[in-house]
Amino acid sequence: MTHSLSKLALAVATLGLGAAAVAGCGNDVPAGSVAKVGDTTITKKDFDKWLKTAASGQAQGGPAVVPDPPDFARCVATKQKQPTQSRSQPTGAALKKQCKQEYDQLKGEVMQFLIQSEWVQQEAKARDVKVSDAEVSRSFADQKKQAFPNDKAYKKFLASSGMSEQDILYRVKLDQLQQKLTQKVTEDEGKVSSADVKDYYNKNKKRFAQPERRDLNVVLTKNKAKAEQAKKALDGGKSFKSVAKKYSIDEASKSQGGKLPDVARGQQEKALDKAVFAAKKRKITGPVKTQFGWYVFEVTKVKAASQQSLAQASETIRNLLKSQRQQKALNSFIKNFRNDYKDKTVCADDYRIAECKNGPKEKTDTGPASGGAPGGAQQAPQQQAPGRAPAAPGGAGGAPPQQAPPQQTPPSGGSPQAPSGP
Repeated sequence: MTHSLSKLALAVATLGLGAAAVAGCGNDVPAGSVAKVGDTTITKKDFDKWLKTAASGQAQGGPAVVPDPPDFARCVATKQKQPTQSRSQPTGAALKKQCKQEYDQLKGEVMQFLIQSEWVQQEAKARDVKVSDAEVSRSFADQKKQAFPNDKAYKKFLASSGMSEQDILYRVKLDQLQQKLTQKVTEDEGKVSSADVKDYYNKNKKRFAQPERRDLNVVLTKNKAKAEQAKKALDGGKSFKSVAKKYSIDEASKSQGGKLPDVARGQQEKALDKAVFAAKKRKITGPVKTQFGWYVFEVTKVKAASQQSLAQASETIRNLLKSQRQQKALNSFIKNFRNDYKDKTVCADDYRIAECKNGPKEKTDTGPASGGAPGGAQQAPQQQAPGRAPAAPGGAGGAPPQQAPPQQTPPSGGSPQAPSGP
């Protein structure tokens, strides 16, 4: 499963899904438990169950090896039976070290999954966000249909992943909770009035203006002599296509028969830009010296500057403002959610991770460990288990990506991009 529930829970934490006020808690983790989030304990039984699932997910077709600390005797014995490409058999000490490394990684992933899943559920409860069994069943059925061609393939996945259908339904429910939480945080922030739209338009009128653009035929040569030869051929009635093919060193425009469309002021090298916007239509102009060589060109079409009206720009502006406000709501929670829930999360001594109040000092990257959540390792994209999380923040009702600013055309030619919206 390439998308993990650990990523789901982390996505919720980083999405900005709104924080309830939380109280501090003691550092006592009950016997038989690995962590405590507020008044809720995460049992060692649950940890062992998901550890086994994680090991099965990383087995890659071979037997699942569940690392067994502290001696890792069973893990070492299993690895000793596996074929190796090395000429010499790894020592018991080397295999034990490998088993410990695998265990530490899986332990971190499982703890992160269990803790962050609890965070999601507690936040949902605090905000009165609920997912019905019917909703879970419908989502599960849809995802199962997309992920597996038939029931046989699904059962094969269950056998290899170490998960039961109940495990998958649990993950589907968490995914549904995340989507509803995201929607809950952003629903009121997406309201944009006509006055808001008009105010934005009046303050940003230039962003809705389309400058004058010109279509060109161009030939770029290495020196002035070649440029004069090209101009002479054009003046003599030769086509730009044939002249560009013979003389031009600009492969981009040359491959288009010399055409360079939609050139706006300021996109080309200064000398060429000045000449292009001073030239008359259908007049062979040049040679013009630039840092890239000598140009001979012709303006074939002039497209007048234009201004989008408020009515024409309204939908774009409304979507932009809605997106910005939703993103602001999501971002505002990033500052609080994780810290608030971490502050009421304590872990047993051997199970401390970054999500624990008493955990190790965090590095700058606090994302999920490599390998994903339990059961999430090796599934092909076309057979992801149901219950995967959205791939990006805001996957359910989040802000759409904003357009990139316009880019200038490289001097070597090629068609420029039209200016994007705000």
